[in-house]
Amino acid sequence: MIKRCLLLALAGMMLFALARAEDMPSWEYPLEPEVLRDVEQYITLANRDHLLDSKYKPLDLVTVPVRRAQGTEKMQLRQAASDAVSAMFQAAEEAGYTLYLKSAYRAYSTQKFMYNSRLEKLGRDDGLVSYPGASDHQTGLGVDILNYAWTLKDGMNKQFAATAEAQWMEAHCQEFGFILRYMEDKEELTGIKFEPWHFRYVGKAAAAYIMENHLSLEEFTEEWQAYVAAYEAAGGDFARLLMERARVNDATVVNVSDDGEEELSIFY
Repeated sequence: MIKRCLLLALAGMMLFALARAEDMPSWEYPLEPEVLRDVEQYITLANRDHLLDSKYKPLDLVTVPVRRAQGTEKMQLRQAASDAVSAMFQAAEEAGYTLYLKSAYRAYSTQKFMYNSRLEKLGRDDGLVSYPGASDHQTGLGVDILNYAWTLKDGMNKQFAATAEAQWMEAHCQEFGFILRYMEDKEELTGIKFEPWHFRYVGKAAAAYIMENHLSLEEFTEEWQAYVAAYEAAGGDFARLLMERARVNDATVVNVSDDGEEELSIFY
């Protein structure tokens, strides 16, 4: 009886939380609010208008256990991105393609050296090396991936897009949580020339939405932030919505023991 009462009380608490949320406008954005809350910072934007601090370095960097381009040293990515790269390389191999990791995490100091060296060599910013603090590589979520033939070339250019490997990656990257970061028709928005070899981990839900709608990360960021602003202008409270959803979704487990008795476990 006591356990049954606890179950009823819990149900009442959940209904109360839902009732409190009913006075806010409904959430209509295609992605769940938890994706946009982005606790893990997977959809963090890095570009000239959103610079990463020079001291920023992800805490969960791991060595990426995949095939590397000849002459490159071991590379690091954030754990989720590393796992996703490994899965994508395996799937590519099963589909008949062999991929090589060319570049992954890059520290601010390294990016600064690369940018300044290219600037000194060319006398201008040609849009192929990101400004220090604006690099996707510093997030620990950006990767450059090539096929074997292109690992032998001196430099990379948009002709890589014609390869079977590049086309396979663009078609399937979202299945592993990646997006094609610098698209050919988005150069004015990203500030970076077309890079068919550069992919960015954002998580599977965000990646599917971004790729299906052919968005740059800049467009996606502007879109979801505008939606949240409109949601709050209409009377919603994004922080409160997340809190109420968390209350409803708190782990509540009802176990049935060997003698058929219900045992209630509630985790807050």
